[in-house]
Amino acid sequence: MTTVTNTAAQVTALAENEMPPGRKRRTREPSDDTRRINWWATALIAVCSLTVLIPLWLAVMVALKTPDQIASGTGFELPTTIRWENFADAWTRTNFPQALMNTALITVGAVVFTLLTNSIVAYAIARNMHRHFFTGAYFYLLAALFIPFPIIMLPLVKQTALLGIDNQVGMIILYTVFGLSLNVFIYTAYIRSIPIELEEAARVDGASTWRVFWSVIFPLLGPMNATVGILTCVWAWNDFILPLVILSDPADRTLQLAQYVFQGQYNTDYSVAFASYLMAMAPLLLVYVFAQRWVISGVTRGSIK
Repeated sequence: MTTVTNTAAQVTALAENEMPPGRKRRTREPSDDTRRINWWATALIAVCSLTVLIPLWLAVMVALKTPDQIASGTGFELPTTIRWENFADAWTRTNFPQALMNTALITVGAVVFTLLTNSIVAYAIARNMHRHFFTGAYFYLLAALFIPFPIIMLPLVKQTALLGIDNQVGMIILYTVFGLSLNVFIYTAYIRSIPIELEEAARVDGASTWRVFWSVIFPLLGPMNATVGILTCVWAWNDFILPLVILSDPADRTLQLAQYVFQGQYNTDYSVAFASYLMAMAPLLLVYVFAQRWVISGVTRGSIK
């Protein structure tokens, strides 16, 4: 033990002797910036979090109460008697398994087709921005972001009915097309930051354009794919107006349309309705919990590049 200690002391002494004269060994001290707390930003985050937590608290409390408890209170207080039957009633009245399957089918299909098609369009535009046609196509797609949906709603309903795609397949196509503008904007900025030398090296080895995209570019789009995927997933899962005006078969209705059954002409069954809302929110919440690190990584990498 003494030998080891002496050897360590000798090594330290030699290192100090080898330092240039006039220089002192620096000791790492905690920076003041790391110990400061931005209280204004912290307060803003706290207020913004309350805008989410307060409605969520209200939804949970109402879903656990009886109609009499809701009528006699404000809705925010704890239930005196928990009524778990609200969830069972919501499961039955909305035909929850069928509606959940329809929503999941449309959402998964929209996410898959969006990632496969929108990334290809963005790649073609990003690598040909020096050409007038692709530059015009890029700004044309960006201009579509400023078109309100009610303006094209009625012509869209008429066209989907004539083409026979007023069903789940049509919903997947519409979500893929309507998300093209924003997704191309996200993808293009990221693809243009990828060095062109990677593609040139693949082309030297004899790779075609399709091979370059699928073997070189698409694997590098992982962060952006996660961001676009979760945005499309949230949109397709929570959307109400598009399934309402497009789907013609009641058997194809989504969770949002199924929950519309609680809205009566003269009254609303709030306890069962809020229980249904929580049940519909749970699958998407689980998806976000498991996918949030990829979403945050995609936003961070996109800002750095």
